[in-house]
Amino acid sequence: MSLPRRPLGSSGLEITTVGFGSWAVGGGGWAFGWGPQDDDRSIDAIHRAVDLGVNWVDTAAIYGLGHAEEVVGRAVRALPAADRPLIFTKCGLVWDDARPLAPSKAIVTPETVRNGAEASLRRLGVDYLDLFQIHWPDAQGNPIEPAWAEMLKLRDEGLAMAIGVSNFDPELLARCEALGHVDSLQPPFSLISRRMASRELPWTADHNTGVICYSPMESGILTDSFSAERVAAMDEGDWRKHEDTFNEPELGRNLSLRDALRPIAKRHGTTVAAVAIAWVVAWPGVTAAIVGARSRQQVDGWIGAPNVELTAVDIEEIAVAVESTGAGEGPAYLRRA
Repeated sequence: MSLPRRPLGSSGLEITTVGFGSWAVGGGGWAFGWGPQDDDRSIDAIHRAVDLGVNWVDTAAIYGLGHAEEVVGRAVRALPAADRPLIFTKCGLVWDDARPLAPSKAIVTPETVRNGAEASLRRLGVDYLDLFQIHWPDAQGNPIEPAWAEMLKLRDEGLAMAIGVSNFDPELLARCEALGHVDSLQPPFSLISRRMASRELPWTADHNTGVICYSPMESGILTDSFSAERVAAMDEGDWRKHEDTFNEPELGRNLSLRDALRPIAKRHGTTVAAVAIAWVVAWPGVTAAIVGARSRQQVDGWIGAPNVELTAVDIEEIAVAVESTGAGEGPAYLRRA
């Protein structure tokens, strides 16, 4: 399958408009786990995505408290060198091994940046990171400038080919940019979580910063088979079971929006998930979307998204559904360039 590629800002990286997300690959036993996972199935899912043309995998140190990086490393090393995807990972969330279910702390300092890079390199089994990102803004009162200066050093040293941030607002982005270019931003963005379109996206467009969006299917809601019954049956270790988005009254509104995508998916001969992802990557200024999977069947459900061309009628229909259901927050209309 041929997947379109776009430049990640001015970083020099060219990436497919969908990438494999490994949050769930981390498994259970930590504060934001998805319940138990089968590592071999996860590796098979990564290989399936790569076989179908995906050229990057997104992971993070915090996913499974290092476990996702180890699984991603195994998956990538099992491939011929010429077929290996780019690896993107993140730092700055610190956990206590003695209390794995306790929430991590966002501590962003030169030390957590440097130590995070070195630990990720070991777990992944690679010599450098294709994209290294600060996962969340610091929550301990540390200024961002010293940590971003350390990120710039990692790029200069060749330990990270590109550097970026995740979940930063325009004010923090500007403070980083004043020291050295921010290659990428990773924000949440979906038909339900739309606020980024009016907040961060204008800033990134003005600064030639790439944008890779996470949770374009809103962690599973915007898929054909999701239901209230599925939430009820989730493992207690699945973080979604306790989130407002996955419980009433929000769940009902969100599923109504999902249902409104069914006729559009039928017209295009594709899945609801593919329509939801296509909407995200159609926004001017968005480079790509991170899409999670725990099996090759899940990969097959969204892999066609980059080749779905939403029409003006589709976009209007989606915007009307957003407004009529009251689901989520943020701009309802996809602005064309």
